[in-house]
This record gives sequence, structure tokens and C-alpha cells, in this order.
Amino acid sequence: MPRRHFLARAGGFALGFSGLSLAMSRGSMSWAMAEAPGAGYGPLVTDPAGVIDLPAGFTYHRFSMAGERMSDGLIVPGKHDAMAAFPGPDGLTILLRNHEIEPAHKTVGAFGSENELLGKVPAEKIYDLGKNGKPARGGVTTVVYDTRGGREQGVVVRDFLSLAGTERNCAGGATPRNTWITCEETVEMPDEHRAQRHGYCFEVPAGVEPGLVKAEPIKGMGRFMHEACATDPRTGVVYLTEDRHDGCVYRYVPKNPERLLEGGKLQALAIVDRPSLDTRNEDQPATVKPGERLMVRWIDIAEPDPDSDSLRETCFKAGAARFARGEGMWFANGQCYFACTTGGHKKLGQLWKLTPPESGLDRHAHVLELFLEPNDAAVLRNADNITAAPWGDLIVCEDASGPCRLLGVTPSGQVYVIARNPMADNAEFAGVCFSPDGSTLFVNIQNKPGATLAIRGPWRA
Repeated sequence: MPRRHFLARAGGFALGFSGLSLAMSRGSMSWAMAEAPGAGYGPLVTDPAGVIDLPAGFTYHRFSMAGERMSDGLIVPGKHDAMAAFPGPDGLTILLRNHEIEPAHKTVGAFGSENELLGKVPAEKIYDLGKNGKPARGGVTTVVYDTRGGREQGVVVRDFLSLAGTERNCAGGATPRNTWITCEETVEMPDEHRAQRHGYCFEVPAGVEPGLVKAEPIKGMGRFMHEACATDPRTGVVYLTEDRHDGCVYRYVPKNPERLLEGGKLQALAIVDRPSLDTRNEDQPATVKPGERLMVRWIDIAEPDPDSDSLRETCFKAGAARFARGEGMWFANGQCYFACTTGGHKKLGQLWKLTPPESGLDRHAHVLELFLEPNDAAVLRNADNITAAPWGDLIVCEDASGPCRLLGVTPSGQVYVIARNPMADNAEFAGVCFSPDGSTLFVNIQNKPGATLAIRGPWRA
């Protein structure tokens, strides 16, 4: 069931991208298409509560707000970020959600403002207990949610802390094993706050019973400013983005795809016959044109766990390509799509498509294509998290200054607005994903305070 669910969700994703690419290639994409008949769900209605503006006929349920008490007696941490939805028993939905907390953040952590609840969990399962009884406050929480019953809104069955002691858990990716790979977007070393090195990936199973998974860093997947990852269900290879303006794109080839901790090989993406290619297109003329197909090679990384934040620089000098803030990533229909949030001449973002070989791990058989670079804020402002709707549209979170939007893209290339966050600053959307039954779109608002929203309405069949 989990693997079939994973493949089914991935299959529809390519449809929206295909239409978007076609429309852009024809020069027909414009924000006016948001008003085209049938493109979306109509104009947004202002929310009197000031939380989220939605089309008429849609409702939202705000839950699991930062500072609330969870079922395990701990506190909902703040800084809600990336998230994935998994099928649970009896039709339940299991949400695994990141919390992007670092020591400088004033938001609450799972153990309370003074870590007074720290004794409620086994210390040996916490990755970084920190200094002076102050553990790292990032991590992952699990929310078991019931979308059934014909109610106007769903019900939180239980919620609990599932990974603890990590830091700045930003994005990640679901796997065919019904697990969530959560990624640390930091490269901090032990200091006055921390007792451990950070900058790693951790794997968390989707379960319904409260309890912490032992936090074990997958060091083979590299130590760098991780953002998102996506797993090829055919090979078990994990592709990874790096949230640096001069970052790289990586892949992890595990020895055992069912057990990433057993080690593997980390490699960086490079372009055949174009060593150290800068794909950011900041200058004109652009170094990479939309639709251009680039043959890929993979550079072996001898030391994936360096002491310094130098992995991307080492790889670039060895010939790896450079990308502008690699963020959201999703594997779909045999291809890996990812967003570069500040790519392009106007730094408004790019969308890329990486096509692996149909079988095997041929080092030179991947093809990279710049799928979209609008350089037009009316079309898109800095794509971040991405997901697929059950009916094949693409759903995109914007990460920009000012109110952010959730956008939909139809297979024919029409763009429409699903939601708008009226809060002006530092309240970005993140973690967008659909429930397995397709009834509910989940999304996080990161701050003021952090919360998860369940959006229901007359979605397409």
C-alpha cells in the first residue's frame, strides 16, 4: 500500500509541469490566465480572521499551533516547515512535519521554554542534548488526522514528537518505504549551544503510536545546507538540493535502498563537456536556455562529511554545476523536478527537470533541462515547496516578501490562485501536501504563530 500510494501520487505530478512548459514555450503564460474560465476556483474571499484567503465554498481548519500541548504531553514546536502525508490505518492520514528551529529563534520548543519537559523522553534518542541541559530544538512532529465522516473539518486524532535534538529541519522528502527523510539546513559545529555536528539527514517512519525514533544521522548523504530530497522508487537513489546561492545538486546511491544508514556513495551533478557550469543565469545572455537538454555526469565525492562548509566549493572546483538556492524537489513519472528559488536574471526562480535512465545507474545517461524561468513576478515569485494534486495539477508554494500565495498550474498551462496568506512578513507557506484520500490539502504557515491548515472544498475529482 505505501509504495503504490507513493507511485500514484508521483504519477500525476508531471501533467501540470508538461502544460506549464508548453505554455511558456509558446509565450502564452500570463497572470490573466488566472481568471480564465475553469482554470481555478474563482476569486478569493477575504478571511475575517486574517489567516488565509480562499475561494468561495472552501473552508480551513487551523490546528497544531506552536505552543499547544500535544498528546504525548510535550509542546508543539514552532517554525513549521516542510511536511508529507502518508496513508495510515483505517483511512487515517499521517502527517510528518519539520520544525526549522535554531538557537537564535525565540519560538517555543517541544520541551517547554525552560526545557522543563525534557525528562519525559529517553535521552539516548535525542541527537544533540546540547550544553547545560539545552538540547537542539528542531526536529519532526507527527500528526494523525482523520479526514473522514463528511464533517466540515477533520479531526486531530493525536500528535506527538517523533524526532528530537536536530536543528533547523527545513525540507526533506517522502520515500516508498512510508518514511520521511528530514534534512538539516545548517552546518554548525559544536559550540556554546551544541554538542554535536549538524548538517545531516535523518529518516523517520510514519507511525500512529507516540514515541521518538532514535535520531541517527545518515552521514553518507553529506554534510551541507540541506533543503529537500526525492527518492527514485525504481533504484532507491536519493536526489538532494542545497539551499545556497552557489549550491550544488547531489545524489546518494545507497548500498541498501531499504537501509540508508548502511552507507553509499555521494555524488555531485556536473554537465558533460561544460565543467563548473553556472546555471543561475544571473547575467545576460543566459548560460542555459529554457528547454535546452544537458547531458549529466556524476562526480564522486571522496569526503561527504567535511569539517568545514566546503562541500559545494570542492565539488564546483572538480567540475560540478552551480545552482541558485536549490529548494523544493519531487520525483514524478520517472523524472526528478526541483526548484531553484533565486535562479534567473531577476532572481525570481527556476524549475528544473532531471531525467534519470530508465534502468540502472549509468553515470552519463541523465538529462537535465531548465524547465521554466519566467523572470516575471506576475507568473511566479520564488517557488519553494511543490506537490501534486490528485487530479494532476501542480501546486506551488511561493517564498517571497509580502503576502505569499499557493498557486495551481493545470495540465494546459493555466495558472490560478488557490490561497493567499494576508500576513505581510515572515509567514510563508510551507509543507504543502494532499491527504491520501484527496479530500484535504494540508499546508503550514511558518510563523505568527506556526500552525498547520487543512483546506477542504470542491476539489476536482
